[in-house]
Amino acid sequence: MYDMRYTGVPYAAQTQSIRIAESTRRYMEDTCRRMGRDFSSLAHEMVAEAVKMRRIPGIVFHDTPSGRTAAVAGTGIQVWEVVRSYRQGGESWEKAKAAYHWLSEVQLRAALAYAEAYPDQIEERLRLEERWSSEAVWNRHPFTRPR
Repeated sequence: MYDMRYTGVPYAAQTQSIRIAESTRRYMEDTCRRMGRDFSSLAHEMVAEAVKMRRIPGIVFHDTPSGRTAAVAGTGIQVWEVVRSYRQGGESWEKAKAAYHWLSEVQLRAALAYAEAYPDQIEERLRLEERWSSEAVWNRHPFTRPR
């Protein structure tokens, strides 16, 4: 069975027994109640994110209106934003450094490394963002159209 909920990455469902500290379990159960999620899907999401953050240091995850997303630690800048700018600049390292001059080299490299490690996740988000043209927003929310 493959399940893509919450992570965007298919995984083979396998039962695994682990011991969880009481305080961690309580936090997870509170989060499940608050978010209307089941324990298993939340645990999977947390473990998957922890693996990704260990694999690519300097990346964290944030809740956004469109779901959980990878971001550059300490900035709030989402990885897909860096990738979009990088591509728009012809994939030039120099242009990327100039576009994000306030990021350290380590932060910028972490964003690009994350995109390389998880291309499907980034491509999916970039496709989603491409759908939001000015016309698309105005059609969906006519009151936002300039006079």
